[in-house]
Amino acid sequence: MPLTNTQYDEIMRTYEKRQLDRQQLIDERKKELARLDPEFTKIDSRIARSSVTTAKQLLSGDTSAQEHLHKKIQHLRQQRTDLLNEYGYPENYLQPAYACPDCQDTGYINNQRCHCLKQASIDLVYTQSNLRNILQTENFSNFSFDYYSDSKDMIDPATQYTPLEAAQNAVAQCRNFIRSFEKPDDFQNLLIFGDTGIGKTFLSNCVAKELLDTGHSVIYFSAHQLFELLTDQQFGRTSQFSAADYRNIFDCDLLIIDDLGTEAINTMTTSQFFVCLNERILNHKSTLISTNLELTELATYYSERIFSRIFNNFTVLHLFGNDIRIQKKLNEN
Repeated sequence: MPLTNTQYDEIMRTYEKRQLDRQQLIDERKKELARLDPEFTKIDSRIARSSVTTAKQLLSGDTSAQEHLHKKIQHLRQQRTDLLNEYGYPENYLQPAYACPDCQDTGYINNQRCHCLKQASIDLVYTQSNLRNILQTENFSNFSFDYYSDSKDMIDPATQYTPLEAAQNAVAQCRNFIRSFEKPDDFQNLLIFGDTGIGKTFLSNCVAKELLDTGHSVIYFSAHQLFELLTDQQFGRTSQFSAADYRNIFDCDLLIIDDLGTEAINTMTTSQFFVCLNERILNHKSTLISTNLELTELATYYSERIFSRIFNNFTVLHLFGNDIRIQKKLNEN
């Protein structure tokens, strides 16, 4: 489950805090019981002394010491349990529950990541993706081909696809793109272009959910947000974005840039966009771009260098047909 070092450290700090909080709770309860009855402290001291004595015996070669220690500690623990019951406390009062009893809040079981750590990783990348809420509805389970016409009157001259065939091909290519994430040597990028309202963002979100659900780090930015972040970072301006946001656009497994061509562009932002694309390509970090622009317009809006990077390193998918939002509105009426 790929995580950046920063993401992994953030999660592990949570586990460390759980362990510290639990130990602090145990210490506070011990102090509480010691004030109530000094016998609690005496029992703990006897357990500690017995452990030290047994360790010395084991080092001297006494193999029977461990069994003797086990019996003695069991007896002392029973005394403590009886004392807890006497004062009306539960038997596990000095053993508060772990958030995850399977790994005892370490994140690992036999050097393997615990299910709770895997889930924490997924939760983190979901939170950082900016997509958590929208993906509850925009996913492959809810993707429908019903809005794409199979009319031969609407064939794309370049591919000879009908809108339906183009959508079917796009979904197949997206699923192949998802599978490629499990094959390190099969690095891919996607460019989805077409008119407004024909499912580009929806399909991008389908890809995002599949990868997020397997723990991959996915970051979503509208083109406007991305270029704002690049500009703020270039000029060192304070903004809604953090230094971590900037680093994430280079480090995340998948960067989604939605609606490329709707942002304000200039020479500086175009240059920064090239750096972003180029670094991700060189580091085999996948990028998914959606845009209303035709391919020929990319070179006009940006630069030949950017167009060359996209044309030579991206699988290009064309969605077209009637506006799905309008179709849904008409169906409601």
